[in-house]
Amino acid sequence: MTSTLTPAQASPETSSDAAAASQQEITGEIDAISAEYAATATVPETMPRLDYPPYRSSILRHPTKDPHHADPETVELFAPVFGHQDVDALEADLTIAHRGEPVGERIIVTGRVLDGDGRPVAHQLVEIWQANAAGRYIHKRDQHPAPIDPNFTGVGRCLTDADGTYRFTTIKPGPYPWRNHFNAWRPAHIHFSLFGTDFTQRMITQMYFPGDPLFALDPIYQSIVDPRARERLVAAYDHDVTEHEWSTGYRWDVVLTGSQRTWMEPETTA
Repeated sequence: MTSTLTPAQASPETSSDAAAASQQEITGEIDAISAEYAATATVPETMPRLDYPPYRSSILRHPTKDPHHADPETVELFAPVFGHQDVDALEADLTIAHRGEPVGERIIVTGRVLDGDGRPVAHQLVEIWQANAAGRYIHKRDQHPAPIDPNFTGVGRCLTDADGTYRFTTIKPGPYPWRNHFNAWRPAHIHFSLFGTDFTQRMITQMYFPGDPLFALDPIYQSIVDPRARERLVAAYDHDVTEHEWSTGYRWDVVLTGSQRTWMEPETTA
């Protein structure tokens, strides 16, 4: 199971007519698209629709011109550089970066990064970022009235091991409002970034939590119209990962290729 989006994408800045739509109207549009897909689809549509009307600003978020190849060597001149020795094991624990304990439910999130044939993708950089337990990012564009936790920054990274496994200790994020429509709320989620052999090979996705009541109301999650593909964005509670009197545990595998791949954000070429 698996998921995507950046703080900018999750920010309140969307279309100017966002407040004009109600949740009932957005849900009606989502249901109509889902019904049409169920009635007409001949093959699974596993990637999100780039132009998805219930997601009001989606027309502003996808390329409208022919893509152009970029020179990877030129891009790498301006990209960050790191080696395996630069990623400290402590960076995978988002709860210990400050002097005090962060507020919220402590969780462990682990899983494997796999290719389409189920083979592990070893020694790859995995980064995460997320809102705090109150649903607030430490980001200048996030100004909704929820508290900032001084003991939680919400970013971490690690390298997958030889078996393709990653593991983070963090705080379960809260849902938060966004301005797609009136009274719009995003389900709780963690953003994942995965790098290949260099910084031009980056994929971004998003992990959700099971049983979230906001799934049916969220046009970003619903823009993946195939139900089975959407489900791969949702982690599973795993009691074997859960630690006694310490934290609950979730397992979420990321599949990079093949028919069971995790949805990743499309590259922003234009």
